[in-house]
Amino acid sequence: MRQSNCLMSSLTRRGRAQDDHGHPHTSEETATPLRRRPPKRPWAAGRPIAWLLGGLLLITPGVVQAQPWSGILSVSRATDWSQAGVAGGIPNRTTLCATLNPGASASQINSAIAACPSGQVVFLNAGTYNLSAGLTFSSKSNVTLRGAGADKTFLKFSNGSGCNGLPSTICIQSNYVDNDNPPNATTWTAGYAVGTTVITVGSTAGMKVGGILFLDQLNDSADGGAIFVCSSTRCTDEGGNSPGRNNRGQQQLVKVVVINGNQVTITPGLRMPNWRASQSPGVFWNGNAPNVRGDGVENLSLDVTRATDENGIVFLHVSDSWVKGVRGINPGRNHIWLFQSMRITIRDNYFYGGQSAHSTSYGIEDYSTGDNLVENNIFQHVTAPLSHNGANTGSAFGYNFAIDDNYTADGDAPGWMIPGVLYHEVGLSHLLHEGHDGLGALHDDIHGTTHFQTLFRNHFYGDIWNNPPKNDNTQVVHIQSYGRFSNIVGNVLGRTGYYTTYEGNSDRAIYTLGDSPERGVLNDPQVKATMLRWGNYDTVTATNWFLATEVPSGLSQYANPVPASQSLPASFYLAAKPSWFGTIPWPAIGPAVTGGQHTAGHAYKIPARVCWEQSTIDPAYSSANIRLFNPAECY
Repeated sequence: MRQSNCLMSSLTRRGRAQDDHGHPHTSEETATPLRRRPPKRPWAAGRPIAWLLGGLLLITPGVVQAQPWSGILSVSRATDWSQAGVAGGIPNRTTLCATLNPGASASQINSAIAACPSGQVVFLNAGTYNLSAGLTFSSKSNVTLRGAGADKTFLKFSNGSGCNGLPSTICIQSNYVDNDNPPNATTWTAGYAVGTTVITVGSTAGMKVGGILFLDQLNDSADGGAIFVCSSTRCTDEGGNSPGRNNRGQQQLVKVVVINGNQVTITPGLRMPNWRASQSPGVFWNGNAPNVRGDGVENLSLDVTRATDENGIVFLHVSDSWVKGVRGINPGRNHIWLFQSMRITIRDNYFYGGQSAHSTSYGIEDYSTGDNLVENNIFQHVTAPLSHNGANTGSAFGYNFAIDDNYTADGDAPGWMIPGVLYHEVGLSHLLHEGHDGLGALHDDIHGTTHFQTLFRNHFYGDIWNNPPKNDNTQVVHIQSYGRFSNIVGNVLGRTGYYTTYEGNSDRAIYTLGDSPERGVLNDPQVKATMLRWGNYDTVTATNWFLATEVPSGLSQYANPVPASQSLPASFYLAAKPSWFGTIPWPAIGPAVTGGQHTAGHAYKIPARVCWEQSTIDPAYSSANIRLFNPAECY
C-alpha cells in the first residue's frame, strides 16, 4: 500500500504551524510530516462472485417535480435529497441463517456470513466477543450482521483486516478501482445537462447493469468567478488528495441501469451544471468488480481501542448498504469510511472518540462517494464528526448531534475548535446538512474548491463542553476561499456571551467569508457574492434575517431569486416528521420556532441529543464518560 502525506502549511494568519486540516501542530507532529492517507493501490483484489440484480433501480432524472425547497432555493443550486441512502429504505430482515454465541471467533463469524443466503441475518447473541481479526463480508451481497443490541452484543477487536488496503474491523467490499490506472476507461461524448440520465460513451465493453461508474472531467484552467474546479496549489495550500484521475477533481458516482450500444442509462441524473466537452469528460470503472449491495451491520457495539490503526466499518465500492443501531469506540482513523461507494445509510448510531486527537480522526469520512444518508447519529469526543475528504455529491446529513471536540494538538493548542461539518476536498457539491446540533461548519481551502452546499435549520453554537471551552477557530459558519454558491437558510447560530460579531475575520464571528489563512491562496470575494443567506437567527443581532441584500439574485449564473415568503418548509429532504422524532416539536430548529430549550427558544433538543443526555454511563467505560446505547429505548 502506497502512502503519501498532506504537506503541511508553514504558518497560519496567527503565525502558528498547521497540519493538513488547518489545525495547529504539536512540535512532534511538525517533526513527523508523513501521515497516512487512503491508498492509491490495493493490497489485494476482491473475489468475484455471480450476482443477480435484485430489482431495477429507479431512474431519477434530476429535479423534475416540486421539491420542499422550491420557492426558497433555485433549481440550479439544489438537488433532490429525498432519494439519498439505500434505495427503498433499509429492509427489515427476519430470517436467521446462523446464530453465534460469545466465544465465536472472527473466522467463524466470517464463515457464517459467507454461507448466509441472500436476504437473511447472521445473528450474534448477547455477550462479549474478543476478536483477534477483522470481520469481512468479502464480496457477499444482501446479508445483515446483527447483534442483540448495542448495549448487549460487544465486539472487542485486537486486530483488523486489510480490506484492499483500507484497514478495518468490519469490511464490506467489492473491489478497489485503481485511480492511477483504471482497468476500464473511456470518453464521454454526449449528455451533459443537469438531470441527464442517458449519456453517450466511447465504449461500453466491460460495463454491466448495476455497476458503479465514475464520471469525471478536467479541472478548470482559469477562474471566471463562478464555478471553479481546482485542486492545484494556486487555489489551495496543499493541493488535492481526492481519489480520482490526475487533474480531474470533479467526480460523480452513478449506477448503470441500461446499456444500449454506446448509450448508458444511469441513476441518479447529473448534478453539476458545468459538465462540458471542452473539459474532456470521461468515465472509468472496474468491470471485474462484483456488484455488491444490500449489506448491513446492526445493533451491536464495536470497540477498536486495542486494534491499533484499524478503522471501524469500511464500505469499499459497494452500494445500498447500511449501519444502524451501532456503538463505535476509538477507531484508528474513522468510525465509518465511505470509499468509492454510494447510497449508504448511516442511521441511529453512537460514535465515541478515536485513537488520537489529531486532525485525521474522523466520525464519518467520505472519500469518492455520493447519494448517502447520514441521520440521527451521536458523535462524542470525535475530532471531526462529518469530514468530507473526497468527491461527494447529493448526500443528505440530517439531525446529527456532536459534542466534545477531541482536539488539542497534544496540548499545544487546547483552544482550537474543529467544526462538526468539514468541507475539505475538491469535488464536493450539492450536500445538504440539516437539523444538526453542534459546533459549526467550515469549508477550508487546503485541498480544493467546493460548490452548492446547503445548511438548513442547524443549531450551531461553538464548543461549550470542554473546560475551558474552545476559543480559537470558533467561527460558526466559516467559508474560506473558493467555497462558492453556498445556501445558508433557517439556521440558529451562536451563543450569547461569546459571539460578538455578525460577520468578520474574528474567532467570535458568526460568519467569516472568503478569507484564506493558507499560504499563497488569495481571499475570494465571490464566496460572499455567490452565497444565499435567508431566514437565519443569530445571537449577536438577536434577529431573524430575511434580507434581499443577502440573496444573490443578480448573478449572471446560478442566481437565486429573493424568496417571496419568509415561511420555511420543515425539511429540505423529509416529506413528514420522522417517527424517531417522537414528541419533540417538528421542526425543532428555526427562526419561527418558539419555546425551545436553547437560543431564545428557537432550538429544541433534537432526538440524538436527548438520547445522549438520557443514556446512562457504561460502567465498563465510566472514566471516559461513554454511554450505554440502545436506540430502541431512545427513538
